[in-house]
Amino acid sequence: MDLLTLVERIGEAPAAALLGLMTGVIFGVAAQRSRFCLRAATVEFARGRMGDKVAVWLLTFSTAVVWVQGAQYLGLFRAEDARIMAVPGSWSGAVIGGLLFGVGMVLARGCSGRLLVLAATGNLRSVVSGLVFAVVAQMSLSGWLAPTRDKLAALSVTAGGQNMDLLAALGLPDIAGLMFGIVVAGVALAVAAHNRIGGWRLIFASGVGFAVAVGWVSTYALSQIAFDPVAIESATFTGPSANTLMFFLDHTTVLEFDIGLVPGVFLGAFVASWLTGEFKFQGFEDEANMRRALTGAALMGFGGMLAGGCAIGNGVTGGSVFAGTAWLALVCMWMGAMVTDVLVDQRGLRATA
Repeated sequence: MDLLTLVERIGEAPAAALLGLMTGVIFGVAAQRSRFCLRAATVEFARGRMGDKVAVWLLTFSTAVVWVQGAQYLGLFRAEDARIMAVPGSWSGAVIGGLLFGVGMVLARGCSGRLLVLAATGNLRSVVSGLVFAVVAQMSLSGWLAPTRDKLAALSVTAGGQNMDLLAALGLPDIAGLMFGIVVAGVALAVAAHNRIGGWRLIFASGVGFAVAVGWVSTYALSQIAFDPVAIESATFTGPSANTLMFFLDHTTVLEFDIGLVPGVFLGAFVASWLTGEFKFQGFEDEANMRRALTGAALMGFGGMLAGGCAIGNGVTGGSVFAGTAWLALVCMWMGAMVTDVLVDQRGLRATA
């Protein structure tokens, strides 16, 4: 069945949700099996190591760039039509939100996407932290925290009524994005070889990047045949977590790509963990651990909404289309996470040594 037939049978909104579900399942399976995690990569890097976690992150990021830029080169997708590119971006939001998100993901021991994957494997710490993340994200979107978010985001915005295309701003040819992805993939494979990472883990790591491309290409294809405007988007977890929460709490919330994405990731990660015998219920170790995790989740909820996306939404999805604010937010997430690891976790390790 092609996409047009699907839309004619079930309608545009359910079709968008189904595309989100498909993207989410691919992401969930690949992320669970590869143990993809930006927080783990930043911590490893902060401690002076280029280990397996850095290799997995680099491979995921680079393959997302290769798949997305390759799709654009073949005419299957237009980055300038993507929602993240078609609206103004916030430089101040990227900096402040990115730093807060980086701090939060170290405290919570996982970014929002990683928490969702872990929750599906029976990690009750991640279930609770994920709910706090979604609630604070919703408060930042349209609740009590929205005015503060708006003020901080308005401090500095991109010019021209849209986000900055880094490739265009640097005067680079269209093929430059694809070439950059291939080079970074080569670096990732070299780091992976040095750490003797198994082939299957590398395949699943690249699968996370492939899921991002699936989201972009499928929503673009839907936008070309839909009667009503369709947002061209892909994997991100700040806005979708808030929207999915409201969908289950408020029956007036309409179906869209976001509503299918989050359940899809949960389903994919759950099936992958169940089939491999890795599903296991886990709880908080103690009160201090719970307090730390919930604080981190709250910081990620506000920071991710302010930054315009989470570690996946900015760091992989936005990065794959070279959105200026996404790259800045990613850099700030790395900085916030590394500083927090040095000041909190590494100091704690030294104190107990």
